[in-house]
Formats: sequence, C-alpha cells, structure tokens
Amino acid sequence: MAQMNETPSGERTHIAFFGKRNAGKSSLMNAFTGQQIAIVSDYKGTTTDPVQKAMELLPLGPVLVIDTPGLDDIGELGAKRIEAAERILRKTDIALLIADNTGTDEDLRELLNLASVRGIPYIIVHNKSDLLDAVPAETEHEIWVSALTGANITRLKEKTAALIKGAEDEKKLIRDLLDPGDVCVLVVPIDKAAPKGRLILPQQQTIRDVLEGGASAHICRESELADTLSKLAREPRLVVTDSQVFGAVSRIVPESVPLTSFSILMARYKGDLGAVCRGAFTIDSIKDGDRILISEGCTHHRQCGDIGTEKLPAWIRKHTGVCPQFEFTSGTEFPKDVTPYRLVVHCGGCTLREKEMKWRIGTCASQGVPITNYGILIAHLNGILARATEMFPEVLTRSET
Repeated sequence: MAQMNETPSGERTHIAFFGKRNAGKSSLMNAFTGQQIAIVSDYKGTTTDPVQKAMELLPLGPVLVIDTPGLDDIGELGAKRIEAAERILRKTDIALLIADNTGTDEDLRELLNLASVRGIPYIIVHNKSDLLDAVPAETEHEIWVSALTGANITRLKEKTAALIKGAEDEKKLIRDLLDPGDVCVLVVPIDKAAPKGRLILPQQQTIRDVLEGGASAHICRESELADTLSKLAREPRLVVTDSQVFGAVSRIVPESVPLTSFSILMARYKGDLGAVCRGAFTIDSIKDGDRILISEGCTHHRQCGDIGTEKLPAWIRKHTGVCPQFEFTSGTEFPKDVTPYRLVVHCGGCTLREKEMKWRIGTCASQGVPITNYGILIAHLNGILARATEMFPEVLTRSET
C-alpha cells in the first residue's frame, strides 16, 4: 500500500549524474543516496544502463536520482549506452557533471555543453578530492567532494536542492477548473487494462488534484453514469471520462455540463494542448499506406482490446475508410527522426516528465510532423473535440461537422 501512495516518478524532480567512465558517478550516487544502489568497480564501463533511486531530498521534496553510463563509452554497444544517457538528459531537471582529478579541460567543456544547450541547471562536481593536497573553495557552479571519505557530500545535496527550489510555479491538473465545494464526476471504466486492485495513474492524480482544490469527486463506471447524475442535487461542474468511452459518455452528459477526458487534462498538464489539438485534424486527410506512429510513455503487457495497438487503429480505419500503416513504440523508445510518419498519436504521458513530453512534441514540430493525443483524437473521431476543449480558452479548435 505504501508504494501505491508514493509520488509518481514522472512528478519527481530528476537529478542525474553525467560524466566520463570511471569519473566516480556510481560511487557518488551511492554516497548521495546513502545506499549501495549502483555497482562500483575500477573497470571502465561498469554502468551499462541508467540506474535510478527514488528518495526525499529536503527541502526540495521527492526526487529521482539517476546514474548514467559513461559518455566516452566505445564500440557499437558503447554507442547504445551513450544514447541511453542522452535520453536521460531529455527529462533531467538538475545535472550533476562529474569530473575527477584526471579529467581535462576539454572533458569539462563537453559536459558543460550537454547541460547548457538544453538550459538544464547544473553543478560541476569534482570527485576524489581526497587525492588533492589542497581542496579549492566552492563556487556557484562547482564543488569538490570525495565519495570515498564522504567529504562535502552533505553540502552537495544542499547545493543541489537549492538549485531548483522555487524555480517553477506549481502546475495544476484540474483544480484550476474548479471552485471549492464544486462537484466533479469522474468516469472510470474497469477493463483488462486497469491494474487489478487500483486505478491507473491519471485517475489517481486527478482525484488528488480535485481534493486539493476543495472540491468533491464522484466516481463511477460509464454504465452507472446516468444513474449517478440523476442522484446529484445539482449538475456537476465538470465530467472527466476515460477517452475509450468518450462517445457513450458524451451522449449521457447534458450539453450544459462541461466534458473532457483524463488524457486531455494530461495533454494540458505536460505538453502543448493547442499543438496536439491541431494535430488531430490530420487524420481527416490520411491516405492508404500513410505511416502512423502510435506511442505510449509507459510499458505494459499488451492485452486483447489494447487501446494503442487495437482500438485506435480500428477507429482510425473506420473514420478514414483507408488502411494506413501503424507502427508502435513504448517507454523510452521514441524516434529522433519522425519524418517517415504522416502523424504521431501519443498517449497522455502520465508516466513521462513534462520535459520529455515537450521534447517529443518539439521533435515533431521541428520536423513538420503533426502530433496528437489519444483523448484528443478520440474526441475528434466522435465529433466532440470542440466540446471536450471548450473550458480551455487557450485552445482554438476548428469547427467540426
């Protein structure tokens, strides 16, 4: 039960260790977390995949600490490891750039470039200070530590926490759409994709945000929605539904009641709602043989009736009357080159960092490929996108027929 109540990894501040092989990244991560998380060895390239640990870093709060493979790895396998480290950069909030006493100025310049070109706050961490006769004084962006002796590790954690604290305003998932005392109805189908014994992440997060806003949430399946609405003393301020039952729910909910989906809320929370709304209309011009990428941020066992691999392709074929080619990615897999695709359809991204979701949207925009979102596309396919986004004034949705 405790694990179910933990802050999701996508909502934690991501702190990542970057550097060359044998710079001491893994030793420093172990010292930073106070646990033996990463394997430490004198052999170069011991860390072959990113290693992560969730922890609390006060006063910053819940964080995810990530150790990455060396950025100077070699060979074909080494190139894949470097690519994995670069993927971590897309979701990093604070970069700890690890240098040791054997490093060169050129090594340091390469590390600085990694952070600066992406606008990531960073600290240059000089490890192995125990080997120095005199330890230089700490500066704004540099600190000298020793993972072996623990020297200055506490100060490094304090410096890291201070680097981002208060830098960003708290974003709201739904509570800015509600007033204290409002009633919100959440429609939650129970199907094979729903983890047994719990709700999926966007539903959990929406319930929490409704409560944070002092409103109340009534939760039901689509089969009980009409009965639930009839028993309320007044119309709800908002109905939020799982996208898969958008069509059925829209026919039950009165036009006077605003309606949207969990996926659309996530698109506003973590991405660019306007861009993914515009992308939905691309589906109307899809032709036979066009390639469509359907991408999910999480990885899960695909079951019969899976929304990404089965339901969406079927709905798209029915709507367009043509047979596009569908390709699928999940988890950290997302192509750097999306130009082969006519359209990218992405999930809500509840497990992804906002930085990662915006990188994916930006990648599509820079290459001229439209991108949309599960819930937004499904609303358009049902002819209700304008209704599903009417409470968001920043979105100008084209009229639908």
